[in-house]
Amino acid sequence: MSKTTRIALDAMGGDHGVSVIVPAACSYVAADPDVELILVGLEDEIRKQQPLLPDRITVHHASQIVEMAELPSQALRKKKDSSMRVAINLVKQGEADACVSAGNTGALMATARFVLKMLPYVDRPAIITALPNTSTQTWMLDLGANVDSSEYQLYQFAVMGSEQVAALSDIAKPRVGLLNIGEEEIKGNEQVKKANELLNQSDLNYVGFVEGDNIYDGSVDVVVADGFVGNISLKSSEGVAKMIRHFLKQSFKRNLLSKLAAVIAMPVLKCFAERIDPRRYNGATLLGLNGIVIKSHGGADELSFQNAIRVAKNAVDHDIPSRIARQVKNHLEGVEGA
Repeated sequence: MSKTTRIALDAMGGDHGVSVIVPAACSYVAADPDVELILVGLEDEIRKQQPLLPDRITVHHASQIVEMAELPSQALRKKKDSSMRVAINLVKQGEADACVSAGNTGALMATARFVLKMLPYVDRPAIITALPNTSTQTWMLDLGANVDSSEYQLYQFAVMGSEQVAALSDIAKPRVGLLNIGEEEIKGNEQVKKANELLNQSDLNYVGFVEGDNIYDGSVDVVVADGFVGNISLKSSEGVAKMIRHFLKQSFKRNLLSKLAAVIAMPVLKCFAERIDPRRYNGATLLGLNGIVIKSHGGADELSFQNAIRVAKNAVDHDIPSRIARQVKNHLEGVEGA
């Protein structure tokens, strides 16, 4: 008999709150019998959205909401009964195995770090998610948690990312690359150059510097960057995907012949759209915490938020924090400065 996984959902977080998260939760439990979900937030609002909830969904009242533009410091000090804080507290107290929130990223990061604390040898959490490539997928971190990372923190990110991919993708030694402005060792800033030296001395499957196009060509499994570079890379990629979809729609609507071509090409177009659909990749893990916290995109729809729940379930099933704790200890114990 499989173990039931309990996941706390910040029902008030994100651009849409209960209008997306409650239906997404109901759809998810209908498809996965091994999960129980806890909707955390204003109980009246949750019940108004769905008066009769499925058996494996419960409501945990929280009286406050962290706004999307709220300062993390304000949320941490003044919103101790927010849906976000209470959901994370449930993980800390062992009442939930993981937390999922579409709320304010900075507040989620600060609150999770304060409540759950960091794993030994890890300085800061890093945000990791999977991105499509020409063959399967590439995992990338950090995607915005840390805007200025030292060489030792980049090394920590590499160790954590490698272990997550090894656990979730069944790749024994994931190929790890360090994002840079060129593949030559003379290029890059001092942090990247020094991180490259540390990684070359490690027993990770480190392939060296990679450039932006390598994120999508299938030549590497894990791409490491500081959060400033990683976030810009991610948002730029999302923008290019939107532009391609826009141009395709325009081209196929141009005249009668192009409309007929669109009908013939529909199966191919549908497959293409599914491959690059960002909703299928929603759900970024905050690695390095002493617990599992998943960040959903703030504008997530029902399908997208369900995928974030699925990411949380996979992290619990593979006991990601414990695996990472062992690996960072093995790699970083005794490394000067780490």
